[in-house]
Amino acid sequence: MNTADFKILYDYNAWANHRTLDACAALTPEQFARDLGSSFRSIHATLLHICEAEWLWLERWHDRSPNAMHQPSDFPDFESLRRHWTEVERNLIDYVAGLREEDLARVIHHKTTQGVPQSAPHAQMLQHLVNHGSYHRGQVAAMLRQLGSKAMSTDLIVFYRERAAQASA
Repeated sequence: MNTADFKILYDYNAWANHRTLDACAALTPEQFARDLGSSFRSIHATLLHICEAEWLWLERWHDRSPNAMHQPSDFPDFESLRRHWTEVERNLIDYVAGLREEDLARVIHHKTTQGVPQSAPHAQMLQHLVNHGSYHRGQVAAMLRQLGSKAMSTDLIVFYRERAAQASA
């Protein structure tokens, strides 16, 4: 992959996050926080996890290694979480837009939130983050169905088809 590929991939990631958030916007506060037995228990906790992973990896790419992530109580409702996510997304899109080809092979060293040293090529981290979001957006889609709500498709091919249709319009 090259930087142009990553820009498209991160446009897709933002598109998929927006569709997921839009599908969750109509939930009641009780539905948003309801324990549905998933790995992050509620839609609220799962959405926060996706957002915080984006924040955490971006911090690491800026040579910072936070030792903690935000908790659901830091963003107690849908709107506060969405505002936080908007800021994280803007910073992430700006970061990816500024990548140079030589940045992709650079090995980034960081510590986990538990203080364990890790490292990997930047390109692998960039790919991981989008894949991570896809996995958890799928969990949110399943939880929305459990609540009787409609989930939106966030498949990559749907993104490509929408972009192609917009380009030809």
